[in-house]
Amino acid sequence: MNNPQQPREYDAVLGGNSPSLEGAAVLGGIEGVKLRLQNPDSKVRIAALEQALNYGEQGLDLVIECLNYQSWDIQIAAYLILNSRTEPKIKQILDKPNDEGLKLEQIEVVTVNNFGEIIQRQPRVARYFMEDLGNGVTLEMAAIPGGTFMMGSPENEDGRSDSEGPQHEVTIPSFFMGKHPVTQAQYQAIIGRNPSCFKDNNHPVVWISRNDAVKFCERLSQKTEKNYRLPSEAEWEYACRAGTTTPFYFGETITPDLVNYYGADTYASAPKGQNRGQTTDVGSFPPNVFGLYDMHGNVSEWCQDKWHETYINAPIDGTVWDRRNGYSPILRGGSWCDFPEDCRSARRFYDGASGSSHIGFRVVCSGAART
Repeated sequence: MNNPQQPREYDAVLGGNSPSLEGAAVLGGIEGVKLRLQNPDSKVRIAALEQALNYGEQGLDLVIECLNYQSWDIQIAAYLILNSRTEPKIKQILDKPNDEGLKLEQIEVVTVNNFGEIIQRQPRVARYFMEDLGNGVTLEMAAIPGGTFMMGSPENEDGRSDSEGPQHEVTIPSFFMGKHPVTQAQYQAIIGRNPSCFKDNNHPVVWISRNDAVKFCERLSQKTEKNYRLPSEAEWEYACRAGTTTPFYFGETITPDLVNYYGADTYASAPKGQNRGQTTDVGSFPPNVFGLYDMHGNVSEWCQDKWHETYINAPIDGTVWDRRNGYSPILRGGSWCDFPEDCRSARRFYDGASGSSHIGFRVVCSGAART
């Protein structure tokens, strides 16, 4: 029987072909895979994990262990490796939350060209935890890793307004954000009423004032004993972009096949398309790499910040910018009745804090999000 601790033909050092130097490490066997998983280069770590299955059950067990690895890229690589297998044991493991209380889920992210044609489809993995709101209603929250991004739009971006500049670097701590805008069923479960038109449990709740959205967050926090709130404007844009720098997280444009907006108008070289004239089910269109859906279109979403004409003197740490008494709160994301340029990642609106048929909200959670 082959010894999984010994080098194989696919290892960096072949056992028996040459003597190893005294005290030198042999990069073969399952121990070699474990050693390479500690490499600071993520490509080396992922390549090592992909080799692990060459070592039978020990390798498979190592991949399973990596679902709880401290590095997110290794968690994702492990999930993608295991998700392609058919053993019932593996499916049961993937259905369970990891040690952080997060459920991993494979998603597909698409990229389009200027004509709105999908030029790339990529499998990715998002991480969620779930809140039970009662009566079979749940709320899924996506893990958003911390990072640094350029907030605002470049001066040459089509549809840009002066309020989207100057571009500035912002560093965001990790947090959790709603996978979808709050639905009518979720709002009903917490508040006990549903003010929406376009009645459907899985549509976003609308006709929500900013005070209504804040009250929802307060009651949800009381119910779960966690810190739920509206996102800061910087958190919202960072989460929407998900590492992209293009006008939309899909790329240079959008189409009605990807976003619910006023499809009779166009952006870049994309064709005209369907104008739905109302909200749609949440999660009907492809997500970004963080596993967030409907960040472009469907409903505009309340943020905590107050309106400022530009980003001059804006915070660079992702905190709320609200030091303007009497000024209107911010909306982000565009909606079913907005033009495509109004759905861009950088687009900013303000409103008098009242509700409308195109305004909803999404919640975030910071601190200890799992129980």
